[in-house]
Amino acid sequence: MNKPSPTQRNIRAICELEKTALEKRSLSARVGDLIATEAGKMWFILFHVVWFVIWIALNVKSPANSNFDPFPFSLLTMIVSLESIFLSLFILMSQNRTGRQQEERNHLDLQINLLAEDENTKMIHMLHALCEHNKLSIAHDPEILLMMQRTEVNEVISDLKDNLPN
Repeated sequence: MNKPSPTQRNIRAICELEKTALEKRSLSARVGDLIATEAGKMWFILFHVVWFVIWIALNVKSPANSNFDPFPFSLLTMIVSLESIFLSLFILMSQNRTGRQQEERNHLDLQINLLAEDENTKMIHMLHALCEHNKLSIAHDPEILLMMQRTEVNEVISDLKDNLPN
């Protein structure tokens, strides 16, 4: 049996994280996500176009009609306003959950990047020692000597704050 590649292992781990995050959602979060997702689809727009056309057609003044919501369609306006309020709340709820999940991913990314930085620094130390042992001139390259220094996160943050445009 073939051992999975690092990429396959990583994909499985990421998929498992996503699956766990989706399963941990509360019922209200699941409903909110479903509504927010469906509201962004074409069928939702078409449904509203058909609904508005039928509503307006049934309420346009004509002798044969009994108008239950005459122009300017106050009942329709109220229903659509309420729908908009609730739809906005469901979308905000879904975005908040997505934002929290993104924040967790960002923390994971930062943690992995910091670990990789430490590992790379150690590897540069090992390669430097091999180059020195073999008396290779690259061992005295100033850029490599700088890379051997531990990256201080607080210094990087400070440099970014000082140099990024406002």
